[in-house]
Formats: sequence, C-alpha cells, structure tokens
Amino acid sequence: MQIRLGQVIAVLTALAVLFMYRGTLDSVDFFFQDKFMQHESTTDNRVVIVGIDDESIQNVGKWPWNRSVHAQLIDMLAQGCPAVIAFDVTFPVPSDDPEDDMELIDAMKRAGNVVMSRYGTFEASAKQGTLEALELSEPFPELKAAAAGLGHINTIPDEDQVVRKSLHTFNYKGQLIESFSWGIYKMFKKHIGQQVNPKELPLDGFNRYHIPYAGGPGQFEAVPYSSVINGDVPPDYFRDRIVLVGPYTVGLKDDYPTPLDYKTKMYGVEIHANIIQALLERNFKQELDWKWNAAILVFTASAVYYLFRKTHPGISFIVLVAMIAGLIFGGKYLYGKGVIISMGYLISFLIISYIVVIGFNYMKELLERRRVTDIFGRYVAPQVVSQILESGEEGLRLGGTRRELTVLFVDIRGFTPLSEQAEPEEIVEILNEYLDLTATCIFRYDGTLDKFIGDATMAIFNAPLLLEDHPMKAVQAAWAMKEGAVALEKKLMERFGRSVKFGIGIHTGPAVFGNIGSKTRMDYTAIGDTVNTAARLESNSKPGQIILSETVYETVKERITAVPLGEIKVKGKEQGIRIYELEGLT
Repeated sequence: MQIRLGQVIAVLTALAVLFMYRGTLDSVDFFFQDKFMQHESTTDNRVVIVGIDDESIQNVGKWPWNRSVHAQLIDMLAQGCPAVIAFDVTFPVPSDDPEDDMELIDAMKRAGNVVMSRYGTFEASAKQGTLEALELSEPFPELKAAAAGLGHINTIPDEDQVVRKSLHTFNYKGQLIESFSWGIYKMFKKHIGQQVNPKELPLDGFNRYHIPYAGGPGQFEAVPYSSVINGDVPPDYFRDRIVLVGPYTVGLKDDYPTPLDYKTKMYGVEIHANIIQALLERNFKQELDWKWNAAILVFTASAVYYLFRKTHPGISFIVLVAMIAGLIFGGKYLYGKGVIISMGYLISFLIISYIVVIGFNYMKELLERRRVTDIFGRYVAPQVVSQILESGEEGLRLGGTRRELTVLFVDIRGFTPLSEQAEPEEIVEILNEYLDLTATCIFRYDGTLDKFIGDATMAIFNAPLLLEDHPMKAVQAAWAMKEGAVALEKKLMERFGRSVKFGIGIHTGPAVFGNIGSKTRMDYTAIGDTVNTAARLESNSKPGQIILSETVYETVKERITAVPLGEIKVKGKEQGIRIYELEGLT
C-alpha cells in the first residue's frame, strides 16, 4: 500500500488537534504567547506600591514589625485620602501585645478603606470548576471585622511555575471568596461612584482570567514603607490613588516568574498591581475556544499540503517563514483586540509539517531513484541513469514510445565448438568475460543494454534518453568491442587452442521502446522492423566482421573506413539491403 502525503498530513493534523484538546503542548503555546503577545507598556499612575523593602527593614527593624507600625502607616496614608489602602500581608493571629493589635484595628476603622488579604489551601489535583478550599487563612476576627474589604491572594502558576492568570474566586464552606485584586478594584470603583460587573470577566474552567502585564519588575511606582511613616513622602501624594502595601524584597520570599521575564521574578504586590491595572482599563483577553483553534489548524494543514507538497524546499522554507510571520502578526493583532489564539500549536504544527513534507518528498525521491535504478541499472551506464533521474518524467516515458533508434546485435562466433572442449564452469567464465566486454563498450558510448540472449547481446542507442549522433555512438561501441576482443581471443588460444570472434550488425530506423510485456512480467526493450533488421545483419556477419546497414553508413561515412559488401536479402523483406563492413574509425 502506497502512503500518500495527504494521508500523512491528515494523521499529523489529527494528532495536533488531539494534543490541543488535551493541552499536551501548552508549555510551547505559553512560550509563544509570552514571547510575542505580552509586552511592557505604560503603567497606571493610579496604582502605587508602598514596599516593605530592604531600606525599610533596615530603618524599622527586623520583620515582622510591631502592629503599631502598620497602624502608623495607615494613619499617615489616610491623611492624604487615598481611594484604597490594601495590605498584601496576612495577620492570621493576634500579636503578643493586644494594645498593638487595637492600634491597628482602630487605624483601620478610622481610614474606612483598608482591604486585607486571606489565603486558601487546595488539593494538589483540583478539577475544573469553582475551586473548593480545604482551609482558609484570614485576619483574626477583630481585625477582619475592622477591614473594609477582604480578598484572597492565592496565585496558581502554570506548570512551568509562571504566573499568567488571576484566580477570580473560590469556595470555602459555601462562601464565595473573591480575589484581593477584585476587592481593591470594587472599592476603587465605589470611591469614584461607579459599580463593577464580574460577568464581564472572561473566566476559564478554573475561574481564572488572563493577566495582560503592563509593567515588569520594578516598573510600577513604588516608595519605601519607611519613607511614608517618616514623613519623607507627604500624604497628599496618595490622594485618590490605590495604595498597595506588600513585600518588596527577595528576603520575604514573595516573588514569582512572569511572562515578561522568566529569570527576574516579580513581587506578588507587583502582580496585583498589574491585575488591578487590567481591571481599571477593562483590558480583558478571551482565550479562543480549542474548537476554533482546531479549525484554524485544519485550515493551516490544508495550506501546508497545497503549498509544500510540490514546491522546491528553498521556496517552501520562504513560505514557511512567511506563514509563521503571518501567524505571529495575526496573533499579536488579535491579542490587542482581546483574543488569544494557540499560536504555539499552530507554529509548531507548521514547522513539524514542513519537516515531514521535506522528509516525505526526500523519501519519495529516494524510492523513485531506487525504482529507476532497479529498472535501468541493468540496461544503461550509471551516468545515463543519473540523467534519467535528473530529467524526471520528461526523460523517462514508460509504456511504449516511437522514436528513431540505432540497434546493435553482437554474437560470439565459434562459441559452440569451444563449449564442447571446455568444462561448464570454464564456459561460464568465458561467456561472462565476453558479455562484460560488450556491456562495458555499450555503456561507454551511452547505449542501453537491452538484453543478453545466450551468447548474444542486444543494445539500443537513443533510448530511453535522446542521444545525439546515436548511429556513430553504436559504431564506436562496436569497434571498441572488436578491439577489446583481441586480448580475449589470445587468452582462449593459449588455453584451448581455439579462439572465438564477435559478429556484429547495426541498423538505424524507427522502433517502439518501453516496458513491454505482461502485468506480472515485463522488460524494457525495443520492437519493430529496425530491431529485426539489425538481428538479420548480425546473423549474416562473419567472425570478426561488423556489418552496417546503408542507413547507418550514410550517417557516419565521413568518419569511418568501410567497404561495400553489396546487397543481401534478409528474412521478412522483399527488397534487399545494401550493407558495408566497418574496417576502422578515422
């Protein structure tokens, strides 16, 4: 059964669609999304970070700090009337000093706009749908009651540990727990007299949505925590702004790789800043359903089949690069419009398909070369086989082609008496030497070895490839046989006291050549009156004699020495044929 390229592409497409459905190559998809879709832009100055950084730890003291310090920060910030004060820091249990806790609680009540964070714990293998938390860590009761808002700070990285999505909500004992960033966004919108609509969020199967990062590590405006409580930054600086308070140093171990930079991790408070900016700008990205991605992939597969199957590899490579560039440009354009396509699957499929098509065509060409070599390697010289392969179908038309050919028959005279004197093994050895000589001479002058007929050889010139001056090529091959036979004749005379000689006949005329025979058995040969005439000339030749028909003689007479032998009658022809004996080349 012959495998076709279309079948290979179809199987490859089916596998790609299956991988897309199962998410097998999501890591590759993430790479292309991160590389070509995500990019830094202008950060929103409505969001400012108060960082618990190294400078603040040096000035305030070893972390964790006394709760009264946080109370002092809230009071300082509240003087400037910010829209929201949000702590990316958890306070799950009361401190050792209840008075410090009360200072923090009272400061939060006075501000009236403080959002606190909480954290859920999940099973390792959570299924799609609204996640159910096993445990929930949140501010101790009195502090929780003083908070104007609460939100979870859970981060669910992808398999490569990169944070690309924000978990909007999860369940805990029947309670819907909203995210920290969403709670901050709601409070900010309330501050400016607007409402929010959670239905506009494009959530995935885990209630997550894509984060279009605007700022990389260190890009959002940030001030040291200590600079605020020391009064170095005036409270008015924070008016009507969203103030995020959180760890801003590697030592506190709240940093993650992001699509913008895998190596330089981003602090959790900066990730929240990016999420909040996306919410403020309503910059939502909807992942295209896998079925539509599969439809694009099938369309791409069709393009691959029609563009690559018969195109030169160099041109195919240019087309491949152009298609990849088109996908990248299209993916970036759609991303800007709020749609995420599976660029990684499509580009990977294109590259793999290109390699498969090139490999398939290479194997097809290799098998074709082997087929042609098997067919013609027995008949023609290696260089002729190479020409057939290079010229392709134009130079190789099987099944029967009419053309003017020069046909040569050569037979060994005196072989039968010699075979009566020698052993069978010696006869085979002698016959092989003579036949090898005839084949070598035929190939040397670009002829085609048609067949061996016992101790005779048939050759044709001008097939399968066109051969200029084919009558002269046949004459040269015949003369080379005569000269080459001298050494063989001498060898036989020394061994057996008897020698043999060639008898050769050459004729030029129209004939049909090609694969001729039955469906189960066929040979590459030539048929027609020209072939029969050449065979009759050979049978009329004497030992050591090369007979040329008048047609051959008239073509080559200026380049040879020949003597006329008159006219002979051959079987099957009413008119005689004028013949000439070749005596040499000039």
